[in-house]
Amino acid sequence: MTTCTFSATLSSILSRYHHRQVHRRLFLSVHRLDLMAQSFHTTLPKSTTIFTSSTSPSCTLFFIFTLCIISIYTLHHHNRHPPPPSTTIQHPPFSSTFLTSASNHTISNYLRHLTLHPHLAGTPPSSAVANYVKSQFESFHIQTHVTNYSVLLSYPLHSSLTAHFSNTTAVPLTLTEPGVGSGSSSGVVKPYHAYSPSGSAYGKAVYVSHGREEDYRALAAVGVEVKGCIAVVKRGGGMSRNAVAAKAAEKGVVAVVMFTAGTGGGVERGTVLDGVGDPLTPGWGASGGDVERLRVEDSEVLRRFPVVPSLPVSAETAEMILESLGGARVPHLWRDSDILGKFDRVGPGPTFLNFTYKGENKVGVIQNVFGVIKGSEEPDRFVVLGNHRDAWTYGAVDPNSGTASLIDIARRYSLMMRMGWSPRRTIYLCSWDAEEFGMVGHGSGRIGSTEWVEQNLVNLGSKAVAYINVDCAVQGPGFFTAATPQLDDILVEVTKKVTDPDFSGSTLFEKWIRNTEGPPLIERLSDVFSDFSPFFHHAGVPSVDLYYGKDFPVYHTAFDSYDWMVKYGDPFFHRHVAVAGVWGLLALHLTDDPVLPFNYLSYAAQLQNHTRSLYKLIKEDVSLDPVTSAIGELADAAKQVEEEMKKMKEEEMKGHVSVLKRRMLNDRLMFAERGFLDSDGIQGRQWFKHLVYGPANEGKLGFFPGVADAIYGSKRQDVIQHEIWRVGRAIQRAASALKGELT
Repeated sequence: MTTCTFSATLSSILSRYHHRQVHRRLFLSVHRLDLMAQSFHTTLPKSTTIFTSSTSPSCTLFFIFTLCIISIYTLHHHNRHPPPPSTTIQHPPFSSTFLTSASNHTISNYLRHLTLHPHLAGTPPSSAVANYVKSQFESFHIQTHVTNYSVLLSYPLHSSLTAHFSNTTAVPLTLTEPGVGSGSSSGVVKPYHAYSPSGSAYGKAVYVSHGREEDYRALAAVGVEVKGCIAVVKRGGGMSRNAVAAKAAEKGVVAVVMFTAGTGGGVERGTVLDGVGDPLTPGWGASGGDVERLRVEDSEVLRRFPVVPSLPVSAETAEMILESLGGARVPHLWRDSDILGKFDRVGPGPTFLNFTYKGENKVGVIQNVFGVIKGSEEPDRFVVLGNHRDAWTYGAVDPNSGTASLIDIARRYSLMMRMGWSPRRTIYLCSWDAEEFGMVGHGSGRIGSTEWVEQNLVNLGSKAVAYINVDCAVQGPGFFTAATPQLDDILVEVTKKVTDPDFSGSTLFEKWIRNTEGPPLIERLSDVFSDFSPFFHHAGVPSVDLYYGKDFPVYHTAFDSYDWMVKYGDPFFHRHVAVAGVWGLLALHLTDDPVLPFNYLSYAAQLQNHTRSLYKLIKEDVSLDPVTSAIGELADAAKQVEEEMKKMKEEEMKGHVSVLKRRMLNDRLMFAERGFLDSDGIQGRQWFKHLVYGPANEGKLGFFPGVADAIYGSKRQDVIQHEIWRVGRAIQRAASALKGELT
């Protein structure tokens, strides 16, 4: 039998082999063996020929047959026990490459370029920064695109504040930071409140502390009448700028002056917009020119703006006013204030303030920049990393410490791709615009990310695995995070692999637990202080928010610069490296783990804790049974899923992989969070759909926002009970999604 005949005979046998892919591989192997045998005979000199002329054909046939049998065994064995996919989890060198390729010098360089000029959203310098981020993504050979939105933005035209003291002197008060140019020469925008109505006012100055309802009650108790006055407000007390202005208007105040203590002469810019996203396109994306837009004078738009004008000033300017006040003494409620040593009267007067602000609201173009790394096995499942790019001034801390970290993650992912890594699922690297224009605090949403989520709501609802947000990556010392509970475990595991930036030889996790004196403190996402809000509160996507440092004194001031970061925030950029490490490594797990690393037992336990806290606030005629019963269902479903996950991992270790079965389990894990959404949303704030975590009007609980509003707002037992039933049904929906079965 000749070699060719043997090959044909073996091919005939293989054609009946039931594994077509193995058949193809074996045929190619036999064909290669044919060529090898021929080359042995034709290319080697006789002195070194393996098969000499004396060698019989049967020997040749035996040699080829033996090699073929080895190939058959090897390939068949390979098919029965396929190697795990080329991921960061099964191949630690990839995740190791991500961690070891970090560069504090590189992040520092990114941040320096990002903060060369102020870049307020909708301005040419902001477009230049968008182009910089885009060019960096492209330099890493990452698929990149930009999506533009035309939205309503707000800019100052003129402002002034003059104090008329009792000695008849009139003193123009400084509204800008000392030593910082303002206007066209420097590019630093003059301190203002975006979307404040234009207006002039003249009235007595009165100090109202944080401008809360209890503050006005305290003033009324000592006989202070605020109607017709200009209020001086200290930022804080859980009050957003919008809430301060709205409460002031309710009390008859004609204008508001706000200051922030401890800024070293800085003035905190900000927005007084209420609601979510672009005011002219509520609930739908504002992309392109051909889109429905409300008119500015429409009632739905006007209700999002305060009716009294406001301005920010420095603490030094505010103290000049406060020290000149007479009238009633400071109420006992405010005795813990850090500025009370300098004055003891609240007014009104005798100092009068002459207040003027003129602004311009106009439609401008904002730009979201995206880097996309397509998944190789599940390209229709998305892991989204996001950070906003726009800033009130230079934005070294807020937000470009996060932007620089995001770019460095892209660089490291690119390096991994060059080494052969390809993510299982698709990764989106998102650089949002115009976050600052929508950042009020309670009840507001960022504009760039909100418009994108609204435009892509169906795809995100059906395909988004998780959203990981970083706003101010580094504000100072201490690691902090907030997350949906099913991500607690994987978040903790990731911190065990990242080096602590402030203590050599220690992991981030080890320092984290020492600071909390117990289990790591993971906050929840009830508030609306960054770009996770549209993903979580509106689309129900599991989310995480990461940051280093709680507060920083140059917040929204002209001093938030690269120099401040180098001197105070993170001189060696090691904290930037740590945040990027947690951010990027967490994304790799969510992208590459065959089974999503979600633990809904943590969610059920957290809900049980919330319910125990709620017991202390309700009366006997209100029942929590709907919630406790639903939590039991969720816990049972979570236990069942845990067993499925263990069994599936054991089967995969043995090489028995059911791709469809794994996909079905991952879908249940992914969609369970959507169950907590309610189409009617939170009463009075329908856009916020999540009934477990969301902004409450009173802000007292941090969970079950509808129930919190009913307890502290209406206080009617039937309303409270109805909200409890709604939460119970939401938890049941999540349990049902996790089970994946119809009732």
